[in-house]
Amino acid sequence: MMSAQGLRITDQRKTLAKLFADTPGYQSPKDVYDYMGRSYAGLSFDTVYRNLRVLDELGVLEQVVFEDGVKFKLHCRGHDHHHHMICLQCGKTYPISYCPMDQTEVPDDFKVVKHKFEVFGYCKACSLEEESRA
Repeated sequence: MMSAQGLRITDQRKTLAKLFADTPGYQSPKDVYDYMGRSYAGLSFDTVYRNLRVLDELGVLEQVVFEDGVKFKLHCRGHDHHHHMICLQCGKTYPISYCPMDQTEVPDDFKVVKHKFEVFGYCKACSLEEESRA
C-alpha cells in the first residue's frame, strides 16, 4: 500500500510495518520509538511520529485518542465502514456495524469530510480479571 501511494519503502518503514503486523492492539508513538530505536541508532522521535501520521493518512494504520494520548494500530481492512468498542485494559476491539452518522442531523451549512466514533470500556476477560483482584 505504501509503494502504491508513491512512498519509498525504506528499511525503517518495513520494520514499522512488521511491528504493527506482528503486534495486536494499539501502540503509542513512544512504544514505537522504543521498539525502532533498538534497531536504528540515532532515530528521532519526530521521524517515528511523522511516519505514523503518514501511515494513518494512507489508511495503513488507524489512530485513536485515548485518555493517555494518541495510539495507533493496523487498520482492519476486512470490514466495511464500521466503528469500534475498545477495551481500555487489553486493547481488544469489537466492531460496531451501525454508524451513528446515519442518525446525525448535519446542518446544511456544514460538510462532513470524515468522522470517528469509538466506545471505551472493558472486555469480559478484563472485567473478570479486575473482579477477581478485588
